[in-house]
Amino acid sequence: MKIASSVTKVFFSLSMVVLLFGCSSKKTSNTTGWNYDDPDWGGFESAHVTEQETPPGMVFIEGGAFVMGTTTDNVRYEWHNQPKRVTVSSFYMDECEVTNLDYREYLYWLNRVYGNDYPEVYQRALPDTLVWRSKLGYNEPMVDYYFRHPSWSDYPVVGVSWVQASEYCNWRTDRVNEKILVDNGILEMVDPDQQGDNVFTTDAYLAGQYEGYVKEDLPDLNPNSEGYRKVKMEDGILLPRFRLPTEAEWEYAALSLVGNTVDERIVERRIYPWNGHIVRTAEKKYYGQMLANFKRSRGDAMGVASALNDHWEYTAPVMFYFPNDYGLYNMAGNVSEWVMDVYRANTGLDADDINPFRGNVYMTKVTDSDGLIAEKDSLGRISYRAVTVEENINRLNYRQSDNINYLDGDLASQLGSAETWKMSYNEEEEDEGFTESEEDLEGGEGTQQTKSATGTMYEYEKTSMVDDKVRVVKGGSWKDRAFYLSPGQRRYLDQTRSTDWIGFRCAMDRAGSREQ
Repeated sequence: MKIASSVTKVFFSLSMVVLLFGCSSKKTSNTTGWNYDDPDWGGFESAHVTEQETPPGMVFIEGGAFVMGTTTDNVRYEWHNQPKRVTVSSFYMDECEVTNLDYREYLYWLNRVYGNDYPEVYQRALPDTLVWRSKLGYNEPMVDYYFRHPSWSDYPVVGVSWVQASEYCNWRTDRVNEKILVDNGILEMVDPDQQGDNVFTTDAYLAGQYEGYVKEDLPDLNPNSEGYRKVKMEDGILLPRFRLPTEAEWEYAALSLVGNTVDERIVERRIYPWNGHIVRTAEKKYYGQMLANFKRSRGDAMGVASALNDHWEYTAPVMFYFPNDYGLYNMAGNVSEWVMDVYRANTGLDADDINPFRGNVYMTKVTDSDGLIAEKDSLGRISYRAVTVEENINRLNYRQSDNINYLDGDLASQLGSAETWKMSYNEEEEDEGFTESEEDLEGGEGTQQTKSATGTMYEYEKTSMVDDKVRVVKGGSWKDRAFYLSPGQRRYLDQTRSTDWIGFRCAMDRAGSREQ
């Protein structure tokens, strides 16, 4: 037994050596036969990372095909989300909504870093607590205490616009990647003196415009280098950007068909993020418990004392109810949520059948006269600009930067003929590259208009309540009836406005394999 134990220990030790340091032979290129990671052969490096790290607070959502849209009776006869089979790539999503505590941490950082020199940055990020006010209701306690009092810390933040939510995602990207560099021994510590333009942003670090307290940079195997280098995206150490989920991602994650699929067969069509009704029936000890926070009927927001049905008249703690089969909380009820998409009634019919999305505005980093990335701004951020038609003139897949209005019917609503369109733009606009070819106007295959002009069909507050700044809102809230708990339902709101019933959660792209 002792001999066997000794052999086992030796074998385990040798296995760990192989795992930690790899085989003695170097990895070789299938293209050139040169060694990777070898200064004697040029020093080209191949990262050894095979799987993307799961971001903090997120769960992995394995992608797949599903029927997106409303598959139940539409009692409001809107029919702006007709059923369509689409495929969604695997991605990550927050386990629950962003809480008051999460958002207060964000505000604290903004105030600490920018408060002295740029207080407007902090002011712009503040949630609007006055959204709780009602002309015929007493909601002042919510105005005064909901966001700040620690008793509400684990409740979803509200009063946050789409723009503010997107900025939060950007901030979170930088803080998570900064910690990754500290954890990997690249940075000594988080610089406590970060202020103004001396702040860590992922873009600035990758552009070589942020130094920080360096502990040890990575060895540079390039024989012509000075020996060390900064982390690159190719190393697989830094995470992709946090962002808002697309409408398709949100709806797919909410339905969580992974829980009722057998060999690609959907066992039961779901109306809600779970099988069955709005009360739990799966386990006897939980019979009758509500599965979401919503308004059951007029005047009944939480139930009768000693027998509360959903327990909460307003929002609920973000992990109070059972999660769906992906492990996501409150994908129905509590607060509705912002998603990335610009709202159009027929996007479901027009958009791609793989990762459908309306809202693409293609940007590129600003460069200087030498073609290098321009110096970061006063807030430490790398500047971006819209791509131009001229620099994309030979592309087949797109030309212009703003593609929000592509195939939404707005262009056709303004045109009587190609000549009408040509006459509608003055010479100044033509000088800026906003010209149309007749093939573009006639909708030739593989083309699209080169100017995204919102006009007749989507003229806000004149012919429509929709324009290019109106974003999709998904999911029911504490203020809604059960009708809106269905993931297929969709609403919209201007991206600069906020309410007491809309919150948000973040998502992240999944790089590499689609299974985990």
